Amino acid sequence: MEIILAIVIGVLYAGGLYMMKRRSIVKLVIGLALLGHAANLLIFTMGRLVRGRPPIIPTGAGQLQAPFADPLPQALILTAIVIGFGIQAFAIVLIKRAYQTVGTDDLDDMKATDGI
Repeated sequence: MEIILAIVIGVLYAGGLYMMKRRSIVKLVIGLALLGHAANLLIFTMGRLVRGRPPIIPTGAGQLQAPFADPLPQALILTAIVIGFGIQAFAIVLIKRAYQTVGTDDLDDMKATDGI
């Protein structure tokens, strides 16, 4: 399972970098989103995939009994998803406003904004 996730992470990183090299600013944001998803999967994989119980200490026990899932990578990924969604929403609004002002989404045409 970890090998499949490693391949998926590599494909997401490659796709994200490919999309970021395009001239369209919309494709740039899509590439950034793909990189964010790849980073989340990487954190999830580094936390080790364990089929186990949730990390809840039963009543009367002093410590967790193995196997249990590590909650820290899951909390980090959940936080990263929320922050990434907010950044992507802001970028989409920014792209819409830039497109309305300049009239194009090509990054080379957006360099010269003196005539506006």
